[in-house]
Amino acid sequence: MTYSEIAKRVRLPLGFLLGITYLVFARPTSLTLAVGGAVALVGVIIRGWASGHIAKNERLATTGPYAHTRNPLYFGSFLIAAGFAIAAHWALLLLVVAFFVLIYAPTMQREKANIAGRFPEAYHAYAANVPAFVPRPTPWKATHPDTDEGGFSFDLYMKHGEWKAGLTFLLVIAWLIYRTVTGI
Repeated sequence: MTYSEIAKRVRLPLGFLLGITYLVFARPTSLTLAVGGAVALVGVIIRGWASGHIAKNERLATTGPYAHTRNPLYFGSFLIAAGFAIAAHWALLLLVVAFFVLIYAPTMQREKANIAGRFPEAYHAYAANVPAFVPRPTPWKATHPDTDEGGFSFDLYMKHGEWKAGLTFLLVIAWLIYRTVTGI
């Protein structure tokens, strides 16, 4: 079994385990909660925006956030995790960065190979112009016929169930506010 396959298998269980541990031990302050909550909210918005632009395996998504980064869903997830880390204690950012490097980097490489195989010509131009993770400031405009041309689709957003990330964000923020106010 390759490291990439191991990373794929442990990504979700490890994420849930870390999330539960976080909820038990997080002790935010008003300031860290405000800053971290804002960063996490930006991540939720980016994930929602991205989920409304991707028709998986049908066409190469290059509009919306995909015109800025090839992996906006993962970038949004990183911001959510980083924001919640900041809310609890800035040092947890090191754990978030390590988690993304060790677990998500191999996942992105595996997905890159899959997408490049499905849309070889379009992906070559896309990858040459759009960074893999950290967004470019200005959007790139694709011209290949295998790329999407549409805007945000609320139907895609709902189909991908991204509203669950928004709901989870609200529940975690409510828990962290409760912990901050009560000192429990």
